[in-house]
Amino acid sequence: MSAKINPVSRARMYEVIRAPLITEKTTNGSEHNQVTFRVAMDATKPEIKQAVEGLFKVKVKAINTVTVKGKSKLFKGRPGLRSDWKKAIVSLVEGHKIDVTTGL
Repeated sequence: MSAKINPVSRARMYEVIRAPLITEKTTNGSEHNQVTFRVAMDATKPEIKQAVEGLFKVKVKAINTVTVKGKSKLFKGRPGLRSDWKKAIVSLVEGHKIDVTTGL
C-alpha cells in the first residue's frame, strides 16, 4: 500500500523550505541528527522530504511537522494577530549532516 509520490520541481523545493530555525532548542536537536526548518503552510511531509534530500544531498529518516499558531499582539496600540506558520523537524539518517550556518 505505497502511494505514488510525484517528483517536486526545484522551484517548489525552494518554496517549501523557507528558512532554518536557529534557537537554543533546535541547536540541542542537532546533537540527535535533527534540523528544524520553517516551511510553507501547504507543504506535505513527502514534499518536505524530497526538498531536503534534493537541496542538501542528505538522507531523511523522519519528519515531524507543527503548525504554530499566531500570537495576539498590539501593533501601535491596536490589537492584531501574527500569522500562523509551519515548522518541520527533520531527522537525518546516521552519518548525514546539514550545516545551517552556511547558505545553500
